[in-house]
Amino acid sequence: AESGLAFFSVSSSSLTSKWLGGAEKLVRALFSVATKRAPSAIFLDELDAILGKRGDSSEHEASRRLKNEFLIRLEECSNFTDPKQRVLFIGATNRPWDLDDALLRRLPRRILIPLPSEKARKAAINNFLNHPSKGVKHSLKDSEKIRLAKATHGFSVADLRALSQEAALLPLRALGDRVRSAGPRDVR
Repeated sequence: AESGLAFFSVSSSSLTSKWLGGAEKLVRALFSVATKRAPSAIFLDELDAILGKRGDSSEHEASRRLKNEFLIRLEECSNFTDPKQRVLFIGATNRPWDLDDALLRRLPRRILIPLPSEKARKAAINNFLNHPSKGVKHSLKDSEKIRLAKATHGFSVADLRALSQEAALLPLRALGDRVRSAGPRDVR
């Protein structure tokens, strides 16, 4: 809204079809609508799911045709010189090494967001535990949070969130069958 762009958030599954030629048609439609609504932005999460490396012997022809169509449409969009016709493509992946070389050539800017540092992991853990709307009760001391931040080297923030949610459920799981009759004081 701030940029004045029409924003298209697309998942890999919305660009696939069980019908022969259906996926290519969906890609053409996406880029056609984005061009008509330009200036616009297309965001594709998990880019590697549909635009992984080509040439694998197990790759299906429909997948190869989808990649080719996507690359053609992406190339067309990059040739617009009028700012009012521009279509910005943004892709996200956790596996940049699996992307097709032809796609990488069409993406002039790449931003690698590394895993969080120990300091950032500690801040994320603090945020999950002390968030005012969550109301999480815990007995972790600051030294234990530091130890936890060190022990979670290589974790992403999403991993830390999942870890925090799992830890929050442990007291309920410890109750076992008594969980239905337990009151707030029974939960550690």
